[in-house]
Amino acid sequence: MDLILAMDLKEGSVVHGSRGERATYRPLTWGLSPVAEPVAYTKTIGPRFLYIADIDRISGIGVHDEIIRSCATLVGRCYVDRGCTGPDDYLAGDGIVNIVGTETGGPDLSLYAGGFLSLDLRGGVVIPSGKNPETMLREANRLPFEGCIILDIGAVGTECGISREKMEQFRSAYEKTLFLGGGVRGQDDLYTLKDTGFDGAIVATALHRGTIPLSWIREGRLC
Repeated sequence: MDLILAMDLKEGSVVHGSRGERATYRPLTWGLSPVAEPVAYTKTIGPRFLYIADIDRISGIGVHDEIIRSCATLVGRCYVDRGCTGPDDYLAGDGIVNIVGTETGGPDLSLYAGGFLSLDLRGGVVIPSGKNPETMLREANRLPFEGCIILDIGAVGTECGISREKMEQFRSAYEKTLFLGGGVRGQDDLYTLKDTGFDGAIVATALHRGTIPLSWIREGRLC
């Protein structure tokens, strides 16, 4: 199972996200990196795989395209959510895999081709449609994406833990590559995801708090 470092960008810095309350995000000045400048941060952590959320572009107030491209050159694969509202919003660059979030992607997700779909959840339902995530996952099997990310926005940065039963339900509903982001507490949760058939986990807070070994992030897998 892949381990992917999450990195949120806001106003040119790596920020610590919590519960999706973006106005409160502040530079990540604690944890394993002494700096919050994105390229230096990426070099310091040294992840094999990276997930970048461009908070400014998702919010419609700015872009980090050149920073993202620079960070992507430092890793094996870089998954990027930049708030796509249509297929023309995909970001070109070596090693970049574009993500379309349900929060911004629009009502007709069949217009996109390639990349990953992110099921953005709040309160246990997909936003903005309010659909049950298992229902949306079954529908996503027919959409032209490589895979899907279940992103529980309300759980981001909280280390609230995950439910094995819920993970089993998610996995049984979707046939392609499936990642989870948000709420991972530590190694036990990662093994639960692996045991239930997930292909990857997107993590950050647990790494910085020391409940996931840095060596695992650098290897890009459970070791």
